[in-house]
Amino acid sequence: MGLCSRRPTRVPLLTKRHRQLRLQWAREHRDWTMDEWKRVAWLDESRFLSHHVDGRVGVRRLPGEQFLPSCTAGHTQAGGGGFMFWGTFSWAALGPVVVVEQTMKAANYLNIIADQLHPYMAFVFPTENGIFQQDNAPCHKTRIVLEWFEEHTDEFHLMSWPPTSPDLNPMEHVWDVMERQLRAQTPPCPNISTLRDRCLDIWYNLSPVMYQKLGASMPRQVAAVLKAKGSATRY
Repeated sequence: MGLCSRRPTRVPLLTKRHRQLRLQWAREHRDWTMDEWKRVAWLDESRFLSHHVDGRVGVRRLPGEQFLPSCTAGHTQAGGGGFMFWGTFSWAALGPVVVVEQTMKAANYLNIIADQLHPYMAFVFPTENGIFQQDNAPCHKTRIVLEWFEEHTDEFHLMSWPPTSPDLNPMEHVWDVMERQLRAQTPPCPNISTLRDRCLDIWYNLSPVMYQKLGASMPRQVAAVLKAKGSATRY
């Protein structure tokens, strides 16, 4: 019948309420023009590890050979260590990136948006018509953070965002590009310092054509959510 064994596609775990909110968001933004999407600064955080194992490596062996060197894959605890990146970009310019050495909490996040995001938005959107996107991570939704955005509504606006929607954020694709470039480098990163330096070098050399294409894909992503009635999309 042409059926083959395949790994299930990883998608966000969506409840009925999540799908309703995603569909509502898509309806609110389906008539946006490219000029409006170009005013959005996209944000996300991602963790990079020194040693990446995705579990997709397979071996063929006979019974009893599971511990032969040719049938094992070494790994380190917690991926050998790593760190989190906070980054942002818009159509006009690649934004700042911050290495987060510890767990992202509300106070850390507030310092980042005040010290990094604020001057970036003022530089890229001098007419004060910028729109900032952030997901619904707990540290993003605390009272002190939301009060800060409220105090700066005359400078830029905070975009509403549906829950459990990484497929709608083009920053996810930027992290994927960085991850693939990082894993293509040899030899592997021997330590955290080298990992950080390589990630920063990749970030500052990202192609404007790449992230502008991601920004230009937003109308198609919105259309895909509408077509899927709020369910997960190929993005």
